[in-house]
Amino acid sequence: MEGGNSVMNQHFQKMEALRVEREKAHEEGVPALKRLLPIAQRDTGQSGVVARFLLGLYNGNCFPFDLTDLRRLDTAVFMDCLLVLKMDNRLMKEVHCYFDNGNEIWQNLAIDWNVENVMRLREKARK
Repeated sequence: MEGGNSVMNQHFQKMEALRVEREKAHEEGVPALKRLLPIAQRDTGQSGVVARFLLGLYNGNCFPFDLTDLRRLDTAVFMDCLLVLKMDNRLMKEVHCYFDNGNEIWQNLAIDWNVENVMRLREKARK
């Protein structure tokens, strides 16, 4: 029975470590997300990259994102993207849900940056 308790304890320790990691990712990611959205809503070279990054997290099937575009970002903005990506990996809720009217905000990002919904384009191409 001792071996069973050891395995159980290891399992609970791993679960606790994941919980702590998830909380830390959330604590760091939410402020980073709140810094990134205003950047995405501006009109700079970095803004388009950040907008497409956020759209990719919102719906990667509709709005695929080329990771090499991250090379165009200043270090601080790049690091915020990584924090948001880490938070999204340990998902508590989707990125747009951290904002009132998040769906509308993200749809406006797509419109403002002329980012095509590739799923719609593929569907049109089939017709």
